[in-house]
Amino acid sequence: MLSIDLTGKRAFVAGIADDKGYGWAIVRSLAEAGASVCVGTWPPTMKIFTKSLERGKLDMSLPGGGQIEFERIYPLDAVFDTPDDVPEDVRQDKRYVDLEGYTIQGVADALRSDFGDDCLDIVVHSLANGPEVQKALIDTSRAGYLAAVSASAYSLVSMVQRFGPLMRSGGSVVSLSYLAAERVIPGYGGGMSSAKAALEGDTRTLAFEAGRRFGIRVNTISAGPLASRAAKAIGTIQKMVEYYEQNAALPEANSAEEVGTAAAFLCSPLASGITGETLHVDKGYHAMGMQAETQLSED
Repeated sequence: MLSIDLTGKRAFVAGIADDKGYGWAIVRSLAEAGASVCVGTWPPTMKIFTKSLERGKLDMSLPGGGQIEFERIYPLDAVFDTPDDVPEDVRQDKRYVDLEGYTIQGVADALRSDFGDDCLDIVVHSLANGPEVQKALIDTSRAGYLAAVSASAYSLVSMVQRFGPLMRSGGSVVSLSYLAAERVIPGYGGGMSSAKAALEGDTRTLAFEAGRRFGIRVNTISAGPLASRAAKAIGTIQKMVEYYEQNAALPEANSAEEVGTAAAFLCSPLASGITGETLHVDKGYHAMGMQAETQLSED
């Protein structure tokens, strides 16, 4: 039987703060396929996340039995590449002051220290933040726009730059995008559409550059909307989900699990010939050219 087997592979999944959303679904699928998993979580949510783990409040179960077990949990703020990039007010913030190594380079150094060189096979970028996401693009400030691109797109470039040297040949990098990279999605503002467009463009370029330099693949998943805790910042997320349910080629919203298993496929040897790809996991919504309820007829 042809199956996804990631036994002996190590994954680092960036952007995990709870057991909801696409990032957690990817963690679950990678673990179910046999990979060992390390995660990076945003420093302001680090204590809440680790306490939730300790108290058994997170769903660690795997389909068919067994439990998710993390090899390591690292603090990660992906808007900072190196310690020199961290402003003093952030260093002294109560949520950061007791933490070390939370820059992208800091996490790369920690992985090397913990596991040695050539220690990674899979890197997942489940990171996005737009402080002005509820503003129309035309009303977005320069600072808000650049913050969205920094956290949601450049962070992928920085991660490939710094984690690529730790990855074994044949490794896989996967990120999460959204249809706003290609089409107008009212309500998805603050420069986030621009950030997703940059993410998809960078995926193609990085596929070439990291493929030649490190022998790894780089792909992104354009997932349909999910009413996760993080996505609720958009404000209209539930309406977006309902619209997909009504108008996708398959008249339903995609689940987090479907995105998780698609990511596991892209990270597996079964996808060894796929790189530079934007894979739509949205029940075919991206293929539609008009609302499903608007049917053309000869009447």
